[in-house]
Amino acid sequence: MSRVGVLVLGPAGVGKSTFCNAIISHMQTIGRRAHIVNLDPAAEPSKYEFTIDIRDLISLEDVMEELNLGPNGSLVYCFEYLLNNLDWLDEEIGDYNDEYLIFDCPGQIELYTHIPVLPTIVRHLQNQLNFNLCAVYLLEAPFVIDTSKFFSGALSAMSAMILLELPHINVLSKIDLIKDEYSKKKLKRFLNPDPTLLIDSAKESVNPKFDRLNESIANLVDDFGMVQFLTLESKNPESVSTILSYIDDVTQWAEGQEPKEPNDQVEIDDL
Repeated sequence: MSRVGVLVLGPAGVGKSTFCNAIISHMQTIGRRAHIVNLDPAAEPSKYEFTIDIRDLISLEDVMEELNLGPNGSLVYCFEYLLNNLDWLDEEIGDYNDEYLIFDCPGQIELYTHIPVLPTIVRHLQNQLNFNLCAVYLLEAPFVIDTSKFFSGALSAMSAMILLELPHINVLSKIDLIKDEYSKKKLKRFLNPDPTLLIDSAKESVNPKFDRLNESIANLVDDFGMVQFLTLESKNPESVSTILSYIDDVTQWAEGQEPKEPNDQVEIDDL
């Protein structure tokens, strides 16, 4: 089995841990193994225990208490400490040499949109540990129904795509919270964004003084050509399976599997 890693990214509260648990649960039902690597020094395990946990190295609570820093400053300190002790991460991952690892990342998006912390970890995983990686970026479906909020989410997703330089899958989470048909119809225009529709929608709901800015953002999304979204309903196995199939494709997971002998050998006499 090839070394495969999935970085689960997105703003706080978007459902990253729920997604990690859903992927693990689905993989178990189809006979595959995976492990959660927790990179959030403030996180607690929920449905599944963390196989590798950054809190075994450093925790947000300890940093806040000992250094008298706020949550954001403490988080940056934790990751700077991790970067200075990457041998710890190597040793922990070394126990799972040929496993499928799901990296649950913190919700502070500045760690991969402004500060080159996660990009450094990504390069280390690729170059030193020979991982095939992809990023899964989550946004809340109820959040992006509003066009201006979609622009904000799309720009943050694009920033992560550019900075991490990884195969990238964008996902709209909590799709099951969209109940009314009008909202579902509005949401469809954001799955594969059309700049004309985005501009028209923005003009209907946003102050006209922002028209030129909105047009520029819509055209940027169109020019970039990769801001598309899959939908996630974490309790729906088909929805989880679809996203996993995309992850497998971009990480080339199947190509790293050892060929299996057929269960039944065909006798020459039977041909």
